[in-house]
Amino acid sequence: MKENKTSFWRKDGTRSVLASLLSILIGLAVGGVVALLVGLGNANIGAKGAWEGIRLIVMGLFSTGRDAAGALTFGFNPVNIGNMLFRATPLILTGLSVALAFKTGLFNIGAAGQYLAGTCATLFIALSIPSTAVPPFLIWILAFLGGMLAGAIWGAIPGLLKALLNINEVIACIMTNWIAANVVTWLFDLSNLKNVAENTKSGYIYKTTFNNVATSKLGLDKIFPGSQVNGGFIIAVLLAVLVYILLSKTTFGYELKACGANRHAARYAGIKDKRNIVLSMALAGALAGTAGSLYYLSGNTEFFWNTYQSLPAAGFNGIAVALLAVNNPIAVIFTGCFMSMLNIAGLQLANLTAYNEYITDVIIAVIVYLSAFSLVIKLWLGGRKKKAPPRDGYLVKPEPPKEPEPAAAEENPGPVSPESGKEAQE
Repeated sequence: MKENKTSFWRKDGTRSVLASLLSILIGLAVGGVVALLVGLGNANIGAKGAWEGIRLIVMGLFSTGRDAAGALTFGFNPVNIGNMLFRATPLILTGLSVALAFKTGLFNIGAAGQYLAGTCATLFIALSIPSTAVPPFLIWILAFLGGMLAGAIWGAIPGLLKALLNINEVIACIMTNWIAANVVTWLFDLSNLKNVAENTKSGYIYKTTFNNVATSKLGLDKIFPGSQVNGGFIIAVLLAVLVYILLSKTTFGYELKACGANRHAARYAGIKDKRNIVLSMALAGALAGTAGSLYYLSGNTEFFWNTYQSLPAAGFNGIAVALLAVNNPIAVIFTGCFMSMLNIAGLQLANLTAYNEYITDVIIAVIVYLSAFSLVIKLWLGGRKKKAPPRDGYLVKPEPPKEPEPAAAEENPGPVSPESGKEAQE
């Protein structure tokens, strides 16, 4: 029984989970220390406010406001939880995008540009086809598939450059990110999709609800009334399961991982490495494009079209989600929700205290930094490393020589003659 327990704690998967949990706990602890120091150094916050800030960092998702006496109250908050799931949807999908590329030996830092490509295609389709002539649900399907396809095409560009010209995918992705930002800005600038119906808006694209197109709630609005959550979260979870099955249970997934482990060895084994590199980046781009598509198909979000000044944060936060999940597609679901929970906690911190919401960014930064050292943490959790075999030139303790075994006596040797005995004495 003891051996079974030891083997369980020594498993690579167990140590990966423990390394991620340890990173989260250290990140929360650092966030608490920062909140304490800021509170004690600010007369408007003080020690009491610092304690409230620490509680909101840890339990902000369940904050229900303040009571009549001004004390913080906690409980089941359907609005916060529903909004957390809504914000987690793009993080899960961009995390899957980065994790899929990592599994195949590629670093997809271009999820932000693929996210923009999917957003652009989705909004053009959802707002350009009149819902009076085409059923809204059909427009939704076309817009969703269009966003996924646009992301796949944009992701395939770095894949082609990597496969055919051996250009590093990181450099190619960085360039395609900014190209996407400028192209999307230019396309929306030329379009008639800018929101002019609401006078208070400037530089925003219409919500998809202006064309009666929006993602179905699928009953989640009854569980989390008043929140923004919709069926997009369920789609993200299903896609995570499909990616897990693809990578773990299919021949195609094995070929993708083989190319990531050693491209030249995979080619020697008969695997088409160039094709798989392009397909890997195309699939990663499709997931990132789906993230943008589902976020803006919700019908309650607006896209700021003048986007060339910055890239969407969801594309880069997906890197943190994938690192914290150790590139496991199922674990990405939970890490995406955790990162979204920190965002909600930051909003509660800003609304209920004198703190700035960006303290949660410090927590995320620490967690990401520790996740990058997950291998070191795993080795530390696993104890001392196994001793390596001695190399040439090192002194090796020789083994004692084995004594020769005595020869077996012949069976029934028969009588010994005097002459033979004499020869034996000589």
